[in-house]
Amino acid sequence: MYQYLRQLPATQQVSALFIFVFGVLILASITAFVLSLRQHDDTEQAHAYQEELRSVEGVLGTSWLMVLVFWVGWLAGDRVAITLFGLVSFFTLREFLTLSPTRRGDHRSLILAFFVVLPAQYWLVGTERFNLFTVFIPVYVFLALPVVSALANDPHRFLERNAKLQWGIMVCIYGMSHVPALLLLDFPHYDKKNAFLLFFLVIVVQTCMVVQHLVSRRLTRPPVAPEVSKSFSWHSWLIGIGVASLLGALLAGITPFVPGQALALSLIACMAGSLGHLVMKALKRDRGVTNWGSRGRSVTGAGGLLDRVDALCFAAPVFFHSVRWYFGL
Repeated sequence: MYQYLRQLPATQQVSALFIFVFGVLILASITAFVLSLRQHDDTEQAHAYQEELRSVEGVLGTSWLMVLVFWVGWLAGDRVAITLFGLVSFFTLREFLTLSPTRRGDHRSLILAFFVVLPAQYWLVGTERFNLFTVFIPVYVFLALPVVSALANDPHRFLERNAKLQWGIMVCIYGMSHVPALLLLDFPHYDKKNAFLLFFLVIVVQTCMVVQHLVSRRLTRPPVAPEVSKSFSWHSWLIGIGVASLLGALLAGITPFVPGQALALSLIACMAGSLGHLVMKALKRDRGVTNWGSRGRSVTGAGGLLDRVDALCFAAPVFFHSVRWYFGL
């Protein structure tokens, strides 16, 4: 079967990938629906069960959304895929900033972030100006935003307000823009199969996060930073990274990497993604919320999207630049 799939044209290989992924999501959604019909006599146990089930349904809902974005983007071409990811950045940035109070003096900076920085960053990705899109936000935008804020003549909590906006732009725009950039990397003898590379990154990072979460619920180990996350311990973190990295090595056949390279790049991506998720938890604690939405629903209507993609926002730029540097692309 594996040799048969490798002999198929690139378009048919990617089609088979999406058929497999949609099949897994359908089975998972049916299973979640069946489990939701289960009854519990104990009220407290039933409440805990429903909370866990809602968390699983939230992950499934976001997984459906992201896979549909990948699928539509692949069918319509790279430009549409970049536009769709730009919309994801828009909603996650709006979600991030909605829970952070702003002042009248921030309005110019917010307009600049949403309607200048965001489209400019994705335009640089679409035109494959990788050297410029790498430094556009952390250099030019980060220097320009404080100037715009200062011209608004509002020095109250100036540093805090600008740091908040810069963090949102860095995570939601800069980090997420590296995901569709993977579709444009030009590997020798890997033409039109970059969707596999995107799938590889998403599956190893998500596997790391899921395994880490499950292990933390089974093993009673003291958390590293209990005020930030009660589920993050070194044991669960190492096990999650180890399992996901081994999975990455097994998936080397769908990537331009050999197993050793796939293992190392999975390790790098999982470390960046899991530690980035911890950082985002610290930001949520600072804002006094447990998630970016209320009771699993986003304040922007995006379904708590940032809660689901924050690890990917940290993993994507590290993975992209590691691959580009190692292979000299």
